[in-house]
Amino acid sequence: MTFEDVTIENNDKIASGLWKMKIHAPLIASMYKGAGQFIQIQLNKNWRHPLRRPMSIAGVTNNTLSIIYKIFGSGTTVLSQKVPGDKINILGPLGNIFKLYPNHSHILVGGGAGLAPIINQWNQFNENNKNNYLLIGAKTRGEHILSHDPQNHIYLTTNDGSIGTLGTVMKTLKELCNSVDNPAVIACGPKPMLTSIQSYVSNKSIPTQMAVESYMGCGVGICQGCVISRKNNKEKTHSYHEKYSLVCIDGPVYNVGEITFD
Repeated sequence: MTFEDVTIENNDKIASGLWKMKIHAPLIASMYKGAGQFIQIQLNKNWRHPLRRPMSIAGVTNNTLSIIYKIFGSGTTVLSQKVPGDKINILGPLGNIFKLYPNHSHILVGGGAGLAPIINQWNQFNENNKNNYLLIGAKTRGEHILSHDPQNHIYLTTNDGSIGTLGTVMKTLKELCNSVDNPAVIACGPKPMLTSIQSYVSNKSIPTQMAVESYMGCGVGICQGCVISRKNNKEKTHSYHEKYSLVCIDGPVYNVGEITFD
């Protein structure tokens, strides 16, 4: 990882509340390893937003990396106001990557701000012409950036039924897991979605990895702001690191049995 002063190439709204930014970052792009990794963005150099914002990498092409982000508050609002040519400082690439399951059909599940690493991995699959499935959930049609296209293994769900299947991703996920050969799940999204997926795949013994979203201050394990509980039957009450994991340095990608959202 490294710090790099970079230039914004594009910053466009792609759906309701969703933006995609392309960043010319040759140094960090050259160090990139794969889907799951993220960067820490310095929004400005004043004290209004002193902490960097973690953003999953949505893709890397040559010297350009992209992020997909959702506007949640003043920080991401500031980010959405950046224009081509603006300079920012980023730290990265950080975190680990998804590991594929040989001889399995991968079902990629994304929702909310967790879209970026899932789209990234999906595009890598398509480059390798693998037989896999993409499942994206949102509240309504306007939040989707893709078309519902089951013939090409792209499945959408919406809470209001305005496109794709009515409801959360769970109904379609269960149908896919029951219909494809040797399913394996790769997921990223809000905590309620990951909790439901974790419960289902654990009961079905389906191999699964989850990329966890977390608030972060530093991105390198110093601030301890991204703690998540480990599933560890051998934990010692006096051992902090056996009870907890730091998403920024141990993750953000975990095997489904490694962590708990309790």
